[in-house]
Amino acid sequence: MGLRGQVRTRDGWAVQHAVVTMTDMTGAQVLRTGAEEDGSVRSDVALAPGPYTVIVTAVGYAPVASTALVTRSGRAEVGTVVLARQGGAELPPPGAWSLDPAHSSVGAVAQHLGISSVHGRFKEFGGRIEIAGDAAGGYEESRVEAVIAAASIDTGNALRDKHLKSPDFLDVERFPEITYSSTGLTPAGPDRWTVHGRLSLHGVVREVDLHLSYLGTGPDPWGGERAAFHATTELSREDFAMNYNQVVRAGVAAIGTTLRVELDIQAVRGESLPAV
Repeated sequence: MGLRGQVRTRDGWAVQHAVVTMTDMTGAQVLRTGAEEDGSVRSDVALAPGPYTVIVTAVGYAPVASTALVTRSGRAEVGTVVLARQGGAELPPPGAWSLDPAHSSVGAVAQHLGISSVHGRFKEFGGRIEIAGDAAGGYEESRVEAVIAAASIDTGNALRDKHLKSPDFLDVERFPEITYSSTGLTPAGPDRWTVHGRLSLHGVVREVDLHLSYLGTGPDPWGGERAAFHATTELSREDFAMNYNQVVRAGVAAIGTTLRVELDIQAVRGESLPAV
């Protein structure tokens, strides 16, 4: 008795926030329920035998409507409903994409005095994304290369920025560039990926994973095509030989050893950015 089904993306991931609505042939709503964590739809509401319209919606996806037949047992099976991303492809089209620094940000957050946070950003950076694959798959072969000017750090305080550029931290005279080069890509959920790569910082190279969310693709005002991403990771300063650690009181460090990195990236399709 009731309704059964699954709601998935094109690449097979569950759409947990999907909403399923059933209406009878007069247009009257007879059932409304949400998908569970695994994308399954289960409702035990008693339904009279006959045809119904099933509408599946989810934020960011195009709605899907289909006809379901409720049997004499009062049960309807809608099978697997596949939702496509609203207004475009599930993932960016394959090819070269260039990072747009004017519409992107590279930020880091460190704990200060154990009670608050200091936010900083790098103002000069660039990079390239090579999207591999097609509708049949193969996105795992995509690649990312990025370069950040270490001396472009900006925390909104000139004295603090000078200290961060010194040998206590970034040592920008000896290590002017921070680089990241991906080595692989693993799907982690709907529109989410784990980017595996090598980060070179302060003369030390470490394996670092980025937790990446794909936000969508669309046209821009200059005739180009843009893709947007958000990525996060956490770094330990000590892993990159930045061991400055002034203790101010009761064992509390002035600056925490863990950095939370947040990236908001726009990339433009093509090998170079258009003139704006």
